[in-house]
Amino acid sequence: MTQKAQIDRSKDKCPECGYDVVVNSPETGENICARCGLVVRDASFDRGPEWRAFTLEEKADRSRVGSPVTILQADKGLPTIIQDVNKDAYGRRVSPRVRVRMLRLKKWQSRTQFQSPNERNLIQALSELDRIADKLHIRQDLQEEAAEIYRRALDKGLVRGRSISAIMAACVYAACRKMGKPRSLKEIAGVSRVRRKDIARCYRLLLQEISIKMPIPDPGSYISKVAAKVNIREPVQNKARELLRQAEKAKAVTGKDPMGLAAAALYVASELFGEKKTQKEIAAAAAVTEVTVRNRYKGLQHVLRLGV
Repeated sequence: MTQKAQIDRSKDKCPECGYDVVVNSPETGENICARCGLVVRDASFDRGPEWRAFTLEEKADRSRVGSPVTILQADKGLPTIIQDVNKDAYGRRVSPRVRVRMLRLKKWQSRTQFQSPNERNLIQALSELDRIADKLHIRQDLQEEAAEIYRRALDKGLVRGRSISAIMAACVYAACRKMGKPRSLKEIAGVSRVRRKDIARCYRLLLQEISIKMPIPDPGSYISKVAAKVNIREPVQNKARELLRQAEKAKAVTGKDPMGLAAAALYVASELFGEKKTQKEIAAAAAVTEVTVRNRYKGLQHVLRLGV
């Protein structure tokens, strides 16, 4: 047994004696039973790279693979891109004749890369998705979910005759709700190029045609968002969440706007903790009307029998 040999407790037992301790020899590539010496396997492969890297920069520089496949690009990042460089793979300057040829190939590649109408549609839609995500600071996993919903809508022909921006905005809204990070229609309409009514119409179309299963919106998930805008302390937020849980047990939140319920719960909790927050301030932070906050506030008072 050499010094480089490694002892491993393998899941595969020796077929001869049933012992489960195997000696791995990287020099011969054999796996040998430690008790009887039977060669269990004689064709083990090292699937790692043949080079070593000691820093992240070295690893990125020596790697010969491209970027990972991503659904956020129309071609999923698979095609090879011809860059405009003056050197070859060995660092030598290329001749003018070769450079002209590569520029011509690059031009024809850009012309023929996206030929079908669906591919050109995806380019425009994913560009709109990137713009909305940048404005709303949406995480990458939510962007990927929105892109997946849009691709399914495109395959079903739902985009034909409709605004690409409206469908993509509806996909973003659906992805946020599906992943438990809801954004209001008013927020998305504020950064989109279409009206809220059009986004809502496209969202209902997606629910009908693609059969997306949406979880019931949780009003408690809006608490932190509203509280951050009016500087409400964490204990008050926790009390608001507790009030919403009690109201949910009493079945008093079904069919009501979750943002309005969150605003009303924050107002009730602020009153209980003696914080001076007006209904106008909280309504503005939640992007709802004062009448909505007042009605939900009265409803919580009645259901929970509060004396505030």
